[in-house]
Amino acid sequence: MIPYDMQLQDKEEQGMTEREPRRCARLTPQRSLMVFSGRGNPELGAKVADKLGIELGEVKIKTFADGEIYVKYGESVRGADVFIIQPTCRPVNENLMELLIMIQAARLASAHRVTAVVPWMGYSRQDKKSCPREPITARLVADIIQAVGADRVVTMDLHAGQLQGFFSVPVDHMTALSMIADYFKLKGLDDMVVVSPDAGGMKTAKRMADRLGCSVAVLSKLRPEHNESRVMYVIGDVEGKTAIIVDDIFDTAGTLVNGVQAIVEKGAKEIYAACSHPVLSDPAYERIAKSPVKEVVVTDTIPLRDDRDLGKIVVLSTADILADTIRSVFADESVSELFQGENQLF
Repeated sequence: MIPYDMQLQDKEEQGMTEREPRRCARLTPQRSLMVFSGRGNPELGAKVADKLGIELGEVKIKTFADGEIYVKYGESVRGADVFIIQPTCRPVNENLMELLIMIQAARLASAHRVTAVVPWMGYSRQDKKSCPREPITARLVADIIQAVGADRVVTMDLHAGQLQGFFSVPVDHMTALSMIADYFKLKGLDDMVVVSPDAGGMKTAKRMADRLGCSVAVLSKLRPEHNESRVMYVIGDVEGKTAIIVDDIFDTAGTLVNGVQAIVEKGAKEIYAACSHPVLSDPAYERIAKSPVKEVVVTDTIPLRDDRDLGKIVVLSTADILADTIRSVFADESVSELFQGENQLF
């Protein structure tokens, strides 16, 4: 932890009865930290600010009748290190545009440095040309975030680590893997095996297995269309074991439920699943509720939908990870030390 001298104005000292909200932390008289949240995940933003010992900064955001987004900061950000927490989750385009407007508004208001904290980076799966005449939309998103004035980006568990190379500004790539592994350690499950949903996720699965001290298996799958997958077979021993399927994203949950069924047929005793980003597009919630999976462990990078069946879903908060990262970035200290240098998954 970094000792902060919280330079707070006490209105009681000025003969007033109310105390000014602590929306700003100062490392020195010249350097202040301010945290703002968009409408993508305000609950996570509030948790992060609380971990930092301050309140979220005041910002007015509204949508006009024609769909245009309006942003106005309710207090001065001049000379401040501004951190904007906004995952680009559903509705993706609105949340992305809101992030861009907030960055530009902070820049035009003379913020010293603007950091985009994007726990879930929308469009990150469109990171290459899989066939002719396709865009590389992840690169486009990186370009526009930089173009509007972001000095730095903080994100979590990118779909592919190479996406960091799309940015020319520093990118702090954090991971929820250790937190998820600790959760399963505390459950005390017997005879575990970590299952990767495909060959591309083997490194992540191996790191998870190393933390849990167990073996690894992998699913072989075919993806004939977007948001559609077909599990072909299971490579590795899962018979009589407690299987934990680990992925970065659960979207429609097609791969998940197909994988669970394949593992059940191979004789697994119990099946759990975990991911960092619960995108959970329809019909994911229904598929999870009906599947034999015992628990689906996710993080709060993306808010869940309250009108769906959440009975099997366990949510872990990333607020501590993000708050520690923001604190280290603000103080110009090492971010990799938060994970003992093990935050690179690729």
